[in-house]
Amino acid sequence: MPDTPALELRDISKRFGARWAISRLSYRLPPGRSLLLTGHNGSGKTTLLRMISTATFPTHGNIELFGRETRAHRAELRPQVALLSHANFLYEDLTASQNLALAARLMGLDGVGPRVKELLERVGLSARAHNPVRQFSAGMRKRVAIARLLLKAPKLALLDEPFGELDPAGIAQMEGLIRELQAQGATVVLATHLIDQGLSLTQERLHLEQGRQEVPK
Repeated sequence: MPDTPALELRDISKRFGARWAISRLSYRLPPGRSLLLTGHNGSGKTTLLRMISTATFPTHGNIELFGRETRAHRAELRPQVALLSHANFLYEDLTASQNLALAARLMGLDGVGPRVKELLERVGLSARAHNPVRQFSAGMRKRVAIARLLLKAPKLALLDEPFGELDPAGIAQMEGLIRELQAQGATVVLATHLIDQGLSLTQERLHLEQGRQEVPK
């Protein structure tokens, strides 16, 4: 259905022990729109992104992606969703090229050699394609991780502080990569403390305070 939301949060809450990280949160993100997720450290942004990615589930309430509930349809939804998190989950002793080639095999993609080369050039790492990732800076590792996300071509891209650890040139490059995802038709949910950059890349905003939706000050 054309009016089916790309993302719908239905009165979701998430508890860790006695602490509620997310409380009674509802939201609908129409298809073709991108969402800026803001809030102070500890407000629940990362927890929310992990739930949307199906890495974990709400304690109460439901999350739907493209009209399908994440618990019931996790296996079919996971290939359509990609999360760029604080941890890059790269293999330290493999090269940048080998990391992407391995990711492609795990995703069941064949004949991606030219695409791997193209993506490493796109993120500014073509000269380091055959160096082990353990030699890379934090910013370079993040660029390998975003190349892996572009390789997957997800319908829903979840970006947790994608500008962190990047210099001004890297931030500008990351903005271009996010626009590339959007041009490919992906719905983007972007969590960042760089509000100006976030607002320039998105059409909607969800601000969290202690796990609840609030009007940003």
